[in-house]
Amino acid sequence: MSTAPPRAVEFEDIQGLVRYGYKHLRQACFLLLHIRDAKAARRWLAATRVTSAQASRPPPDTALQVAFSAPGLVKLGLTKDVVLGFSPEFVAGMSSDASRARRLGDLGANDPGGWRWGGRSYDVPHVMLMFYADSAEAIDAWLAGVLAECTEAFLPLQEGCLRTATLGPTEPFGFLDGISQPEVDWDRRRPARDEEQFEFSNRTCLGEFLLGYPNEYGAYTDRPLLEPGRDPRARLPRAEDLPGKADLGRNGSYLVLRQLEQDVGGFWQFLDREAGANLALRRQLAEAMVGRTMDKGEPLVGPGEESIDGIETRNQALNGFTYGGDPEGLRCPMGAHIRRANPRNADLPPGWDNPLARLWRRLGFGADPRRPDLVASTRFHRLLRRGRKYGGAPGEATGLHFICLGANIARQFEFVQGAWMAGTRFDGLSGEADPLLGHRLPGLDGRPTAGFSIPIATGPDRCIAGLPQFVTVQGGAYFFLPGLGALRYLSEMEDT
Repeated sequence: MSTAPPRAVEFEDIQGLVRYGYKHLRQACFLLLHIRDAKAARRWLAATRVTSAQASRPPPDTALQVAFSAPGLVKLGLTKDVVLGFSPEFVAGMSSDASRARRLGDLGANDPGGWRWGGRSYDVPHVMLMFYADSAEAIDAWLAGVLAECTEAFLPLQEGCLRTATLGPTEPFGFLDGISQPEVDWDRRRPARDEEQFEFSNRTCLGEFLLGYPNEYGAYTDRPLLEPGRDPRARLPRAEDLPGKADLGRNGSYLVLRQLEQDVGGFWQFLDREAGANLALRRQLAEAMVGRTMDKGEPLVGPGEESIDGIETRNQALNGFTYGGDPEGLRCPMGAHIRRANPRNADLPPGWDNPLARLWRRLGFGADPRRPDLVASTRFHRLLRRGRKYGGAPGEATGLHFICLGANIARQFEFVQGAWMAGTRFDGLSGEADPLLGHRLPGLDGRPTAGFSIPIATGPDRCIAGLPQFVTVQGGAYFFLPGLGALRYLSEMEDT
């Protein structure tokens, strides 16, 4: 492996959503489009200013981001052999087969056949334009202008623009949102090699979120690498691992979008019945299901009990913790939503950095050596979340446009969603899926999945049965968010 210092991160070539999330821009709209005419689409793309991740003071008052599905890249003119250089999951798409739907929990009311968009090949978007501004009026005027100028190039899907509510601190069920995020290694301090981690670290290699950089395995994720002759204008950066190749993926990220409708009334009505109209108990049960307090977003294990590297002081109380002090889930239940989304564990059980302790456990003495191995190492499954809630007005559907970014759809989003959220055997549990996101249908073995258990130190668990479905998938797709050089390359392609 090369000992040369790593290249500086090219912020001017990265779309800004990856770095910032645009929380200062309270309004957003995600326009879903089909490509009507490839030449016109490329002309529009060439003339469009996409906001980069380069720092600016003051921050921009608007931002535009552009993402493509695999069918969209083909329709735009990218040859199929190049498209096949992207990950199989991206190429296949989110709703491509029954096996993927089963793994993701897209069954019953979540079945792609019933989605408003993205569930069938003809309503998978080719392009998504992401508009961010500080007011709904600014979004409306901007959107109208773009739609007027690109009628030759694009045709909006029937669902049109996925609008969002004004950005606030809470998600629709009323809990503080957006607290837990990985700390991206933008300055590239993490060594580019695979090594065992004996403690949970919130700092995550850049290559977990951007293609073209080393990931937590010390490797470069597969992506389309082209011979220089296929990039005659040198629009694409050269690959770090293979400098003779033009890197179409570098500085790009896979973007997962799922429209999740939340039954807010049903959630609180069920808990009210379960609590016997005891408001304090109702809230306690809701917090147990989420894993955080409603008013402050503090983890139930206690605020910042265990220090984690890289957490800023202001976030320490909310995010600087692990579950090491709560192995039985007596404070934060094993199946709580935040515990499933991020188990905060390391590669090996505590104490394995000590050779004698490791030998002692391998001989079967001390703590149960199998228990900590029930959950896979967290560092290989982190996600950058960039979602926005929608709805909220009387009589209006309410939910979340869930958006996450990563460099490996299968190992990141699909693993977290399938093994940890939809999985009914997470951390040794049985008959439980995520208390918020579960579809509640019986498993393949016929066993129920609509339960939630709360461990009690002095007696048997409190078991809540018959959980209704609180969240329903209304649409979804996999996109690629290219680097700006890749966008220029795509805009200058010729018809084949």
